[in-house]
Amino acid sequence: MAGTNLPRGVIALGLVSLFMDLSSEMIHGLLPVFLVTVLGAGALSVGLIEGIAEATASIAKVFSGVISDWIGRRKPLVLLGYGLAALTKPLFPLATGVGAVLTARFLDRIGKGIRGAPRDALIADITPQEIRGAAYGLRQSMDTVGAFAGPIIAIVLMSATHDNFRLVFWVATVPAIVCVLLIVFGVEEPESAGKAALVSFPINSANLRRLPVRFWRVVMFAAVLTLARFSEAFLLLRAQGLGLSVTWVPVVLIVMNVVYAASAYPFGKLSDNGGRHKLFSWGIVFLITADLILAVAGNVWMVFLGAAVWGLHMGATQGLLSALVADAAPADLRGTAFGVFNLASGIALLAASVIAGGLWAMVGPAMTFYAGAVFSSASLAGLFISIRRNR
Repeated sequence: MAGTNLPRGVIALGLVSLFMDLSSEMIHGLLPVFLVTVLGAGALSVGLIEGIAEATASIAKVFSGVISDWIGRRKPLVLLGYGLAALTKPLFPLATGVGAVLTARFLDRIGKGIRGAPRDALIADITPQEIRGAAYGLRQSMDTVGAFAGPIIAIVLMSATHDNFRLVFWVATVPAIVCVLLIVFGVEEPESAGKAALVSFPINSANLRRLPVRFWRVVMFAAVLTLARFSEAFLLLRAQGLGLSVTWVPVVLIVMNVVYAASAYPFGKLSDNGGRHKLFSWGIVFLITADLILAVAGNVWMVFLGAAVWGLHMGATQGLLSALVADAAPADLRGTAFGVFNLASGIALLAASVIAGGLWAMVGPAMTFYAGAVFSSASLAGLFISIRRNR
C-alpha cells in the first residue's frame, strides 16, 4: 500500500478523511435537490444554507488551531470535530423542514472547522520533516478518493432505491461512524504532546512575530493562487454551457477528483526530494494551462481535459502548501499557523468566486478563465522573484 513507510497515524488520518468525505459527499451531492424537491425550499434558502455553512467553517478553523496550541493537544479537537460531524449525519434523513437541514449543515461545518487545523498540525507533529510532503499528499489523496466516490455511490443507491433520499442519507452515517472509531483507536499523539502548552493565549503580538517571514510568504502565495483557482462550480457551468446535459455535468468533477487523488501522493513524495519550490512552480503552470484550455474550449471534451489538468494542479499544490506551512511554523504554533493559513485561503476563495461570477456575467466565460490565468502568472512571477532573493 502507498504510504506504508509513513507513520501509522498519518495513514489512519488519511482513512479518516476518506470515510468522512465519503459520508459527507453522499449527502451534499443530493442535498440541494432534496431541499427543493422533498422539502419545498427555494434557491434563496439553498444559497443561505451553503453560505452560512462555509463561513462558519472558515472562522472555526482559526480558533481550533489556536486552542490546540494553547492546550498542547491536537487529538481531542480532531475527535471533537469529526465526532460532531458524525453526530449531524442522522439529522439529514430525519429532517422535515429547512430549519433542520440548516442546523445540521451549521453543526457539520463547525465540526469541519474544528478538526482542520489541529489535524494538519498533528500530521506535522508525528511526521519527520523529510517525508512531510508524502504525508500531506497521502492524506489529500485519500480525502479526494472519498470526494469522488461519495457521489458515485449516492447515484448508484438512488437508482437502486428509486430516488429514496432518506435511505441514502442513513447509509451515509455508516462511514462517519467508522471515521470516529479510526480516530479513537488508530491515532496517537507523540509522547511530548501536552507538555508544550503555551502559557499565554497564542494570538498575541509576540507569537505572531514568531511566525517567520517565509510562513507569511506561503500565506501570500496561497491567497494569490486561490484568486486564480475559484470555485469548481464554474467548471460545471462551462461544461453545461457547451452542451453537456445536467445528468452528466457531475462527471466533470469526478474527472478532476480522480486525477487529483491519483497525483497528490506521488507529487507529495516528489516534493520531499528537495524540490518543493520547483514543484510549486509546476503546479502553477498546470493551473495556467487549465485556465487557458477552459477559456478556449469549444466542446465538452476540452472541458474534461481542462478539468483533468486542474486536478493535476490541485495534486501538485494542496498537500505541498500544507507541508510548507508545517516547515515554516514553530512546533508550538503549528495549529495557529494552519488556522491563519486556512482563513486567508477561505477569504481568497470567496473573493475569487465573486470576481469570477462578475466576469462571467458581464464579459463571458472565456474572460473568467483568462483572468484566472493572469492571477496564476502573477503568482508564478512572485515565486520566481522570491526564490532569486533567497539565493
